[in-house]
Amino acid sequence: MQIAIPFQRPGVRAASAAALALACVLGAAAQAAPAAATEQQQDYEPSVGQDGKDVIWVPTPQTLVDKMLDMAKVTPRDRLMDLGSGDGRTVITAAQRGLTAQGIEYNPDLVALSRRNAERAGVGDRATFVAADLFATDLSKADVITMFLLSTINEKLRPRLLELAPGTRVVSNTFRMGDWEPDAEETVTENCSSYCTALLWIVPAKVQGKWDVDGQTLHLEQHYQKLSGKLGSVPISDARLNGAEIAFTVDGVRYTGVVNGKTMSGKAAGRGSWSARRA
Repeated sequence: MQIAIPFQRPGVRAASAAALALACVLGAAAQAAPAAATEQQQDYEPSVGQDGKDVIWVPTPQTLVDKMLDMAKVTPRDRLMDLGSGDGRTVITAAQRGLTAQGIEYNPDLVALSRRNAERAGVGDRATFVAADLFATDLSKADVITMFLLSTINEKLRPRLLELAPGTRVVSNTFRMGDWEPDAEETVTENCSSYCTALLWIVPAKVQGKWDVDGQTLHLEQHYQKLSGKLGSVPISDARLNGAEIAFTVDGVRYTGVVNGKTMSGKAAGRGSWSARRA
């Protein structure tokens, strides 16, 4: 195929050729830019101690990731959310155990890295990552929440965590939750030199107040999972919540049961069944 080129003066022709060459260079650069950006993103490696929105980035040792999931007694039926998911290792490990897991991470480069790590691990369908602010994230769909944040951040999150469904498990690497004491605490010693303690909280049901228990008044005072009070005029003892499960002793009789909103029911040792309704 031949292309007819109209006659041009030599100077014009040279200028046109230069413009065409420049356009070709710019076009090639424009095509190369996305590839270069993708290659740069692929090469991204976080550095320990780098700045983040609320905390610096320090990865949780894999042995502690495993311990945190073990303490939460995760099952494939659980939905896990990791707050400040970093390179994605907790979410990916949970997905490898069959869970549906999501990481919330403010740094988009870490989110992209986590997605690549999940694909390489073969769990990209169950391990997802969102670039978001953890304080603006809906936590209500999670059965298990994991995090490696500072105590000040944990305490800021605490009111929202306490509003989650009773029985929701919250596991933190090292940092505590103020005066909300953990239900369990374990430290790993193998393959871990720093940040090696896992802390577990189980969101308790809300039972503060008066209940009618088979014609008697049960008055409960609640401090997170710990309880005190009286059944009638007799003080209760050894009283606490484990999510929606309640247990207390009255005059040597051990009561165990389950809280279901405005009702409770269960067994009293040696006395059969008992039930209660909010007064």
